[in-house]
Amino acid sequence: MDFRQLRYFVAVAEALSFSEAARKLHVSQPPLSIQIKALEEELGSALLERSRHHVALTPAGALFLDKARDALATLDQAREVVKQVASGDAGEIRVGFTASVPMHDVFPRAVHQFREAHRNATLQLVHMSTGQQLQQLEQGEIDIGFLRPSPQFRPPASITVREVLADRLVAVLPVSHALAREGNHDEGGAPGIDIAELSAERFLLFPRGLGCGLFDHVTTLCNRAGYAPNVAQEAREATTIIGLVASGAGVSVLPEIYARTGIPGVAYLPLAGPDAGSRVLMAHRAGALSPIMARFVGYF
Repeated sequence: MDFRQLRYFVAVAEALSFSEAARKLHVSQPPLSIQIKALEEELGSALLERSRHHVALTPAGALFLDKARDALATLDQAREVVKQVASGDAGEIRVGFTASVPMHDVFPRAVHQFREAHRNATLQLVHMSTGQQLQQLEQGEIDIGFLRPSPQFRPPASITVREVLADRLVAVLPVSHALAREGNHDEGGAPGIDIAELSAERFLLFPRGLGCGLFDHVTTLCNRAGYAPNVAQEAREATTIIGLVASGAGVSVLPEIYARTGIPGVAYLPLAGPDAGSRVLMAHRAGALSPIMARFVGYF
């Protein structure tokens, strides 16, 4: 039994005429009759009653007609899905991102535009660290990652990256801190400070064990300034870190985008020097992108 035989049978059953069905299918009548007969022989039951001027469904044929229609409808749906996937109109994408990425206007806008334009696509967003994203990209568990690596990061040959966002690191200090009181530190008007000025401070940072590129970036800057940061406490959420800074528990270094959190009691001072620049990379496995992935990355 094949789908061609099902289509032939449904056409005859609906027209109750071999000649009419043959015209509709654009085939000659003899092959049509042969295929219906082969279908009946395989099923072991007559599906149609035939006479010189009359065609009718047998009881078995009437029951089989419903099932044949369902099977053909399922096949048509499957074909349509395949077409949509091949054209990039449908498919599934698994996207990892670090915590700061959704705070940038570009990311939520691009995700919204993609979802609006590709209603048949499934977009799964997963929050994870830079290290976790790289591991899952290698293992094929996510398709695209948005990571914030350390300045020393060099992607492996199996991973392709492209910069999509850039900002700077800022020192996060209690408003009562001496450096915060020295001048106007409002956003856009703050003078840059050297990270060496924080050498005596207690640092509040993301855990290094999470594979966090930001931890490596901050410790690298401190090391280049001649000291190892005194990490007094680690926290997994930036808002927790900022709240602890406001409480006087220490200082931190974070991407400037976190100034948008609006947590009171803290000042954000830009760090001086080119090494304080931070970047967000979009990463995926090297090689050709699937059609739906190519559509997605086109929004960035």
